[in-house]
Amino acid sequence: MDTGLDVRAFNASTAAAAVSVAVVAGAVPDSPDWIVEFGAGAVLDGPADPERLGGKGAGLAAMARLGVPVPPGFILTTGAGQRVRDDGHRLPPALEWRIESALAALEARSGARFGGRETPLLLAVRSGAKVSMPGMMDTVLNLGLNNATVEGLAERHGDARFAYDCYRRLIQTYAPVVLGVPAHAFDDLLDEHKRARGLVRDADLTAEDWRILLPRYAQAVEEACGRPFPQDPHEQLREAIGAVFRSWNNPRAVAYRALHGLPDQGGTAVTVQAMAFGNRDERSGSGVLFTRDPSTGAPGLCGEFLANAQGEDVVSGVRDPDPLTDRQSAERARAVGGRSGGSPSGSMESRMPDVFAALLSVAGRLERAFGDMQDIEFTVESGRLFILQTRAGKRSSAASVRIAVDLAEEGIIARDEAVRRVDPRALDELLRPTLAPGAEADALAIGLPASPGAVTGCLAFTGDEAVRLAGGGVPVILCRPETAPDDILGMQAAAGILTARGGFTSHAATVARGLGRPCVAGARTLRIDVERGVLTVGAVTLRGGDLVTIDGSSGAVLAGAAPLTRTEPDGAVARLLEWTKSAV
Repeated sequence: MDTGLDVRAFNASTAAAAVSVAVVAGAVPDSPDWIVEFGAGAVLDGPADPERLGGKGAGLAAMARLGVPVPPGFILTTGAGQRVRDDGHRLPPALEWRIESALAALEARSGARFGGRETPLLLAVRSGAKVSMPGMMDTVLNLGLNNATVEGLAERHGDARFAYDCYRRLIQTYAPVVLGVPAHAFDDLLDEHKRARGLVRDADLTAEDWRILLPRYAQAVEEACGRPFPQDPHEQLREAIGAVFRSWNNPRAVAYRALHGLPDQGGTAVTVQAMAFGNRDERSGSGVLFTRDPSTGAPGLCGEFLANAQGEDVVSGVRDPDPLTDRQSAERARAVGGRSGGSPSGSMESRMPDVFAALLSVAGRLERAFGDMQDIEFTVESGRLFILQTRAGKRSSAASVRIAVDLAEEGIIARDEAVRRVDPRALDELLRPTLAPGAEADALAIGLPASPGAVTGCLAFTGDEAVRLAGGGVPVILCRPETAPDDILGMQAAAGILTARGGFTSHAATVARGLGRPCVAGARTLRIDVERGVLTVGAVTLRGGDLVTIDGSSGAVLAGAAPLTRTEPDGAVARLLEWTKSAV
């Protein structure tokens, strides 16, 4: 028995009981609307309202009602977030009491204990605004681990590598979000260790590797903020919830709302959810999928998967994911001439056919239930599928037209609804140019066609440089190893986006589609030195300000200004225009 942890749990429950008495006595203001439970036997009263539950929470609650496998948890509503802001970004005592009560109910439903050593319950804390803002706010994973419970997790699963990997992921997400420690401090330590050991993938590190790195991570935290990494799980949870509520007003979220005309009022809800472990073993992993191709609108699942990984690994672009389907794998192999693999055996469909079949079924149910193309995040833990999020997927202009038309012709929505869904500006964007026939033969590199359209511009290697050049009227191609949420202003200023890493569902690809910018992602042969402002491909060297052309429809990257051409609208546009006339 871990006596120290039991004492802390007793103290937390005693404090919660004291607050409960105060609430009953009317000494502490309280609201029953602050927390909503979902999954594993919880019953949702009332509608799954994004205004109250946030988009993520509303999606989870709705999926739980449909019987979709979601890890259980509870949602702190936007009303709770407003109260936290009114209290100077501190959790009021009554809310702390409600959190402890919801946590106790979650422990009972999951058969595990938060802060317990024998059956540790680990939690994820995620933001969820009414309108999706991909990557703009914050997430903390694996809350509940400390120097004692990590050993309990290792003993329970018989896998020390898995337990220590979870602990380092907690520190890597908690320290930047809650404590303000720069994320690169941990990336640098990890990269240095992998270089010294001759390792490439994080999954290649052994338990002993993580035993060496964890004290270095802890030292980095103490040096940066002057105190040790918190060992009390309940403190971890309270501080993480407060930090995720505060992330509504971080600079990148504010900039994103301004760019998209979203209101600053409303705030975010926060979802607290039992962890599903995509890093458990080789029968585990995480992925992101679209129920239709977000670039073209073509039917069929389209996405990416990383074995032995947690969700942030996929969307960050730091690791190159594998394709979800055999079709995607074959297309990728053809696009790069076989230079970067892409055999069907690397796809999730081939490696985990039973899980893929379950995922295919769930994706179809969710698209029909929500009446739109869905962007779905999922985790597989030792062969068991969990859905972490579903939302209407960001899509290109071409895809928005085809998806609306196809949904109407499939009877999922009415024709007049299809017309309403397509922004008139999307039709204008369909006139965007592409590479002239034969120009692709001169490509320096081929990446993934992440957002359609071809554009020529001057290379810029930082968001600030992209903003500066664009302010002078210069078309810019923002070129990064991979983009991050802090690059949002540079992405908005750029005419196109090019990355060396990341995939079809990476931050660069998703945000570019939302902004209507052409994007080529994961052009793996590019070598990008941001500090020197240099891009190299074989014997070719390009510098900041040099002209390049990218084609987000083919994935081609060319030096200089390549010839472009305009294409005629396809049949979906013609059908939509016909429906528009008949609706007038």
